[in-house]
Amino acid sequence: MRRLFSRLLPKSMRSNAITIPVIRLHGAIMSGGSQFRQNISLATTAGLIEKAFAFPDAPAVAISINSPGGSPVQSRLIFKRIRDLAREKNRRVLVFVEDVAASGGYMIAVAGDEIIADPSSIVGSIGVVSASFGFQDLIKKIGVERRVYTAGKNKAVLDPFQPEKKEDVERLKKLQLEIHQTFIDLVKDRRGAKLADDPDLFTGMFWTGGKGLELGLVDGLGDMRAFLKDRYGEKTRLRLITAPRGLFARKLGIFGSSMGGGAPELAAAAAESVIDAAEERALWSRFGL
Repeated sequence: MRRLFSRLLPKSMRSNAITIPVIRLHGAIMSGGSQFRQNISLATTAGLIEKAFAFPDAPAVAISINSPGGSPVQSRLIFKRIRDLAREKNRRVLVFVEDVAASGGYMIAVAGDEIIADPSSIVGSIGVVSASFGFQDLIKKIGVERRVYTAGKNKAVLDPFQPEKKEDVERLKKLQLEIHQTFIDLVKDRRGAKLADDPDLFTGMFWTGGKGLELGLVDGLGDMRAFLKDRYGEKTRLRLITAPRGLFARKLGIFGSSMGGGAPELAAAAAESVIDAAEERALWSRFGL
């Protein structure tokens, strides 16, 4: 209402302060989510991104990232949505790294026309990782027999309750190399000549924001508020874009997924949330966080 009223005023009476919409993308990048835990995915962020780029008269959209990575697919989908809207709305995208923008988090960060990090932020980790466990010896000890029936010889590839097969590992590594190359191409396309000629750049190594500046992974060091005020003036205001929080939103979820269900559904969602939390904890721990 305030913005509508301001637009109705004569130019001479309008405030000359610039307002920059801000999106916070914080957490692990995973598809799905539940009422117990919200992850970063296109489904959970699309509405916020659209809303930020629809903000009237803003010269730029600011994005705060704090993510250890996760799904390469969701990371690229979010990256693409940001870039598509930036071109469509002719808006500059400014990305600010907090604790970490690594792996998929860095993939989203390169959607920015400029990336600003704290000197102690963690950036990089341009690589692909898969992790699992082998339980075949454990189930023998506790007297459990594993029975798997498939139609198709590759349907039980990398089953954690069966001995690891060399050909399965080779197949997984081939897939990882293809995904890794997609990541490398995306970073090179966005960062171009800014990138240093360093042999470790695409090995999965990660660095502080200060070293990342030397390597061309980021464009500057600082924090969002100070940077935006220096760029657009002391009167610049930051407007955090948030999801709707009314009764209807709480009932349907952030973007329409049902939040209802009986005890079995709630128990299943809670169990899934515990697994997601363990996976997210593992992602953060790789960077000492």
